[in-house]
Amino acid sequence: MKSQSATNHLALEHIDVSYPGDRPGTSQIVVRDLSLNLGRGRIGCLLGPSGCGKSTILRAIAGFEPLQAGRITINGQTVSDPDYTLPPEKRRVGIVFQDYALFPHLSNAQNVAFGLKHLPQKQALDLANDWLTRVGLTDAGQRYPHELSGGQQQRVALARALAFEPELLLLDEPFSNLDVDLRERLAAEVRDILQANGTTALLVTHDQLEAFAIADDIGVMREGQILQWDNAYTLYHEPATRFVADFIGYGVFVAGRACEPQQVEIELGQLHLPPERRYTVNQPVDVLLRADDIVHDDASPLQAEVVQKAFRGGEFLYPLRTLEGQKLLAMVPSHHDHAIGEKIGIKVVADHVVTFPKVQSA
Repeated sequence: MKSQSATNHLALEHIDVSYPGDRPGTSQIVVRDLSLNLGRGRIGCLLGPSGCGKSTILRAIAGFEPLQAGRITINGQTVSDPDYTLPPEKRRVGIVFQDYALFPHLSNAQNVAFGLKHLPQKQALDLANDWLTRVGLTDAGQRYPHELSGGQQQRVALARALAFEPELLLLDEPFSNLDVDLRERLAAEVRDILQANGTTALLVTHDQLEAFAIADDIGVMREGQILQWDNAYTLYHEPATRFVADFIGYGVFVAGRACEPQQVEIELGQLHLPPERRYTVNQPVDVLLRADDIVHDDASPLQAEVVQKAFRGGEFLYPLRTLEGQKLLAMVPSHHDHAIGEKIGIKVVADHVVTFPKVQSA
């Protein structure tokens, strides 16, 4: 590795990655001028729609894709730049794939021990069983992958990736083959395992709730670029762009107008803006209202019709429509079971008012 001082365990500095184009001699840039920093022991996530370049970045970090520009450093050492690519097997990077990539003819312990060939066989198997215990599979070592559930197989894959103590762990859509409930639960369990071992990890996913459940730092991606790199709370309440706000979900944009430099008026009333947001009087704006900004209140004079309902256990998610036709979302405790077509009282309680200048139609 080339020596390079760094304050972050993983650093990507203005990297470009391209693939061959449709015609000979041409190329298509998939990742453009992308930078991120991930501290030691932290869990990062690249979140975005399919085709935005998330998995390509993991492949570049792992050493499977060369860089056309920029630099990648791991633990202060340069592993990739346009003139140098450290071979993948020398990077001490572990990878967990979405299809688990377990060997069906090997026991679970043998799968975990597969990357420990530098150790005597008994020592490798003992270490493998120790890692299976750490991921909650104490008695699974002698069994085979097909005897385990999807969630258990993913834990075996995680144990295998962690057993050789990598400098960095990469997880490529690791929970996408699991059902929703198991996905969220396993994400929380994986987070606990990584934190307990002080592992630095980078995950890619298109699932917002999965990202929120596991990651310390999240980068929302679009077309090969990171639009915002932040924690989940800030992404949700202070999105930097309309795309970030919309992709995080559970909200709608409501038309409004600035009635004062730091106050906007919408159909549902007037809202005060944070100090960093200022508009000229009468400037058209779009106000983001999340489902948790709309509160059910029987005493409110504001009425909205229940258009649909989705039971979420402790809550209902209600898509609503006001008398003026404005669509809204409201998250309401499940003991308020309203019928579709019923009109309910609502009010806006927004502690973090998110606005953007109104996009003018062409």
